[in-house]
Amino acid sequence: MNFAIALLAGPQDPAARSALEFARAVLSSGHQISRLFFYRDAVQVASHLGVQPQDEQDVAAEWRQFITDHQLDAVVCIAAALRRGILDEAESARWGRPAANAAAPWVLSGLGQWVDALQTADRAVTFGT
Repeated sequence: MNFAIALLAGPQDPAARSALEFARAVLSSGHQISRLFFYRDAVQVASHLGVQPQDEQDVAAEWRQFITDHQLDAVVCIAAALRRGILDEAESARWGRPAANAAAPWVLSGLGQWVDALQTADRAVTFGT
């Protein structure tokens, strides 16, 4: 079975952990993930600048590692990202900002990527509000 997974909750929200555990379970069960889509506050997961206290789990780092390890398609909604100060190199240059805080494995793109994922997935699952 092919899944499209959307996360709407930020890295501090328990939904971010639930989505990650669900995605791990999908792959360990032999299924596929066609696309991960990060929207609303979930775009903060793509920032490489967040630092968690040493006694807390770094969900954003775990997402990055999971996506990299499994070579998954991880799309961050560009409109939501820009509103929250999440920029890759191209957007940083485009808007004249001094730095970027998002890089591989994240791809900034539009909501159409989620619609495309819905067309090809057998199941779509959303975490967060």
